[in-house]
Amino acid sequence: MSIVIFGSINMDMIAQTPRFPQPGETIIGTHFITLPGGKGANQAVATAKLGCLTYFVGRVGGDSFGRDLLQNLEAFNINTQAVFIDQNTSSGVAMINVETSGENTIIVIPGANGNIAEADVIRLQKILAKTNLLLLQLEIPIMAVEMAAEEAKKLGVTVMLDPAPAPEKLPDSLYTFIDIITPNQTEAAKLVGFPLKDTDSIKKAADNLLEKGVKIVIIKLGEEGAYYATEKEQGFVSPVTVKTIDTVGAGDGFNGGVAAALDRSLSLKEALKWGSIVGALTTTKEGAQTALPDLETIEKLINN
Repeated sequence: MSIVIFGSINMDMIAQTPRFPQPGETIIGTHFITLPGGKGANQAVATAKLGCLTYFVGRVGGDSFGRDLLQNLEAFNINTQAVFIDQNTSSGVAMINVETSGENTIIVIPGANGNIAEADVIRLQKILAKTNLLLLQLEIPIMAVEMAAEEAKKLGVTVMLDPAPAPEKLPDSLYTFIDIITPNQTEAAKLVGFPLKDTDSIKKAADNLLEKGVKIVIIKLGEEGAYYATEKEQGFVSPVTVKTIDTVGAGDGFNGGVAAALDRSLSLKEALKWGSIVGALTTTKEGAQTALPDLETIEKLINN
């Protein structure tokens, strides 16, 4: 049992402020930290902390951030042998503003992540045969994402895509390679072309994505839980109530929880429960990877 993540690695530069500044406005922040991040790396740490054998395929720059980011992944026992060091490019960074309520805005500068291409997919191919599940996100070039999904599909590896940051449109061909798609409300709205403002529109969006060829649709609804749909069943997942401090990485934690449960051959409903718990607990601490819970914590909550 193992999982491979093909995606982004960033250094997160996080500023906490009482509120978001208006255009042209300067405000005084309260706190600043740098933490390893990137949607791909966050999901890898999530699955590793939940006891999964985890491989990572991606790129870092030839700078000090790149060295630190690799060392961080390895500290979680993530296999990084297929991570390429792009000596002529900076590592990816994300500039994150977190306000008092826990809401955030993020600016991502791809750096080495933006150079991921066919050569990286070739490295991924060598690992896919060892794994059950491929996790993808959209902080790397869409062409590479589609190539990776197609290769996984050929080998019978389950493909799970977090379509974030969401483009206005995904290639129709990509949907046919996706087994599980996990947008939040905003991302789902972009993909289907209409707002998700009530139960009917959420269900309509899920049906729309199923019609495009996806096998399982999971729409993350934040504090309201999640909605899932397959050809045979659908329903809402109850939220896990916690005291939110920082929402950074919550979606990545949700995806990691779902993936880890599926890697254990648990049912979809059980996997959604894992995802909901991991995602919620991630909001109770500062940062992304540092906030992700471990397997012991999740098992205690699942068994209670």
